[in-house]
Amino acid sequence: MNKPLRRIAIFCGLLVLALLIRDNYLQYVRADQLSSDKDNRRVAIERYANPRGDIIVDGNPITGSVESKSNDFKYKRTYKNGPMWAPVTGYSSQAFDGSQLEKLNDGILTGNDDRLFFRNTLDMITGKPKQGGNVVTTLNAAAQKAAFDGLRSRGGKGAVVALEPSTGKILALASYPSYNPSSFAGNTNDDAKAWNKLQKKNNPSDPMLNRALRETYPPGSTFKVVTAAAALENGKYSSADEPTQSPLPWVMPGTHTELKNEGSIPCKNATMRVALQYSCNTVFGKIGADLGNDKMLAEAKKFGFDSEQFTPVRSNASVFSDHMNDSQTALSSIGQYNTAATPLQMAMVASAVANDGRLMKPYMIDELQSSNVDPVSTTDPQEMSRPLSPKNAQVLQQMMETVVKDGTGKNAQIGGGVTVGGKTGTAQHGVANSANPYAWFISYAKLSDGSSPVAVAVVVEDENANRDDISGGGLAAPIAKNVMEAVINSKK
Repeated sequence: MNKPLRRIAIFCGLLVLALLIRDNYLQYVRADQLSSDKDNRRVAIERYANPRGDIIVDGNPITGSVESKSNDFKYKRTYKNGPMWAPVTGYSSQAFDGSQLEKLNDGILTGNDDRLFFRNTLDMITGKPKQGGNVVTTLNAAAQKAAFDGLRSRGGKGAVVALEPSTGKILALASYPSYNPSSFAGNTNDDAKAWNKLQKKNNPSDPMLNRALRETYPPGSTFKVVTAAAALENGKYSSADEPTQSPLPWVMPGTHTELKNEGSIPCKNATMRVALQYSCNTVFGKIGADLGNDKMLAEAKKFGFDSEQFTPVRSNASVFSDHMNDSQTALSSIGQYNTAATPLQMAMVASAVANDGRLMKPYMIDELQSSNVDPVSTTDPQEMSRPLSPKNAQVLQQMMETVVKDGTGKNAQIGGGVTVGGKTGTAQHGVANSANPYAWFISYAKLSDGSSPVAVAVVVEDENANRDDISGGGLAAPIAKNVMEAVINSKK
């Protein structure tokens, strides 16, 4: 071979080698990056080429898929009673991606998860089209309906969370106002218009905000349950009925400011039972100041404060501050100052008390399934912490049950041998408490056999209500009662 031909041959060989190197680099080194690139339209086309699997509640799908004839995405998502379930499902949209369970379990629902490889291989061999798997939730349909209908009937904003105390299963997760994920599931101009109408800049009520998980509110007097737990756990008091040596008026440490109680109530030297029954600010503010910031913070953290929760959908961290002086700690111990909590967090507080002091990790996915409903993974209940000893939890149960039997929570009473424990709260809101307060209620139900099937937290925001008519017992307790009854009746 003469010299020019040899040079051409070497050059061609180098080109082939470069091509092979480039091809292997793209297929193996950058494969994952390219497959997830937002500009790779083939990935999106493949994602919507087959019907998605379903999200399941009580054995029934609350989602579906229909053919989408307007573009090259073959299928789009549908939702049954979308606004009620949106805080659980999130959305799956051809134009706007996804959120919550739809997003977190996209691999299972599309059938692309590596755990479905064997199932997909069998289907390919037998000629079956590719199918997505299912997400089986812990939700209770009756409880969710009671929660959503209760919030909607108030006409304002709010959220409800219900838990099964013994396991941590989420039974209801409602937020209002809400939205219909079906309205923007496609990729048309109408879907874009529907999406834009829901954005906070265009809709001040912010219907896409999941208030159950992503909004933190001042918990008001519902936080007194945590303060009572701290008093019992730190040995300040050993029973519900010993006097607390609380003066009236009580001046907050380092100030000349009296901590006020609402109305004329028997708070002077009240027992903790009476103080919780009548929601005495002075008693629980003094307990917080006496215990100090460190002990109050430690107890709050045992209930889950200052940590994000993953259900698996992320919930904002609730807040109990560090480095506060005694008067700030007093205010925080009655659920004001910097204290802030999600509805999930306050449901966890009620759940731990009901479960004799054991706090279970909240979760909403019971099982992931392949397309033929074989289990891919299951969730086992997991203990998160022990904020209270069983003895102290039972003391606190007695106190909370007095609130419902003889105190501010009478609207949550349930007959038929069901005992309810609860705590109302009316939390200050706005500069100098200028805005309408938030109405709170946390509770649990206990059956005649001593078991507790449900704990609930409800918060209601109503800017249009008469300020004097706003109370946790008046607005939130009836919703909690309906949710608890729905859970109890569904187990019969």
